[in-house]
Amino acid sequence: MELTDSEWEALQPLLPPQRPRTGRPRHDHRTVLGGILWIVRNRASWRDLPQRFGKWERAYGRYRLWTATGLWEQILGVLVKGRNGDSTEVLL
Repeated sequence: MELTDSEWEALQPLLPPQRPRTGRPRHDHRTVLGGILWIVRNRASWRDLPQRFGKWERAYGRYRLWTATGLWEQILGVLVKGRNGDSTEVLL
């Protein structure tokens, strides 16, 4: 399952710039994030990541970075929507 357009629109403001001020441009955040979510949703090994999401090492590295900086928790928070204030719908 890949990111929907509505999921992407909600997550995009949280992510660092696609093109940093210095250095090489990052690989597409949407593709990498889709790969990370594929791993989580399928409970798969990083090495089982389908090629359409890019290299597994890239997805794993980005996941580790985002976890260390607290961004992954924010991403999960966006993917969990409140419904009527007391129940939640998890998009994962």
